[in-house]
Amino acid sequence: MKVGAVAAHFGRDVDRGVAKVVGIVEAAARDGVQLLVFPDACLGGYIGDLRRPDPSDPPPALDPDGPEIAAVIAAAGPMTVCVGYAEAAPGGSRYNSAICVSGDGVLGTHRKVHQPAGESLAYLAGDTFAAFDTPVGRLGMLIDYDKTFPESARALALDGAHIIAALSAWPASVTDRASRLPADRQSRLFDLYDCARAAENQVVVVSANQTGIMGSLRFLGQAKVVGPGGDVLATTRSKGGLARVDIDVEAEIARARRVLDHLAERRVDTYSTTARS
Repeated sequence: MKVGAVAAHFGRDVDRGVAKVVGIVEAAARDGVQLLVFPDACLGGYIGDLRRPDPSDPPPALDPDGPEIAAVIAAAGPMTVCVGYAEAAPGGSRYNSAICVSGDGVLGTHRKVHQPAGESLAYLAGDTFAAFDTPVGRLGMLIDYDKTFPESARALALDGAHIIAALSAWPASVTDRASRLPADRQSRLFDLYDCARAAENQVVVVSANQTGIMGSLRFLGQAKVVGPGGDVLATTRSKGGLARVDIDVEAEIARARRVLDHLAERRVDTYSTTARS
């Protein structure tokens, strides 16, 4: 199976974002990609300040049944595509959401659970992690900060996910930014979390991220595909582009779990109540 993770810039212009997503989907289809993961907030952009989001410039709230998602569904055809957007909620609020689609319609959704800094001023929080079946296998999604917490990916793996799509709008450090992105503390952590979550759960992680600048935030890129041993199979590094690789997901997971099966060998009886629940 050919898998791809996108690193690209997506701003506030929703129509332009839809056109860009559709164009990338069409190009990936010509290259035989079967699973394509886009960054968080690729339809309508992300907030411009992580600590103090501007209330006068929120990401546009979109209806999951609206024309924007419908355009992605129409473009997807047999491909499985994950995209991020601000989902409209009652009272004018919004969720930071991801949706997974194919030409047959919506396959699964996720609302970002963990909110860093002042993100709760711009978005409501989700409250569940759930895997779902897709044409490329059982899959779960994480958004941004979700992957910082091992429990997030573990919940998806325990729900049968063999692929975790991690959609991010992950910026360089907002407090101690390095002069070069590869040297930034958040750059190191972004890669560390991708590899750790894959290795801990012996699953494939397909990690997409924004590039460029929005407001005070400078995004890292670093889209990648990570194998179930924690090895990076393809990456864009800090540039925009498509990290793609051919991988037999089921065979690689079976190989990784042949001797050491992390999920099966857990000692749940020794863990704290919090870790067990």
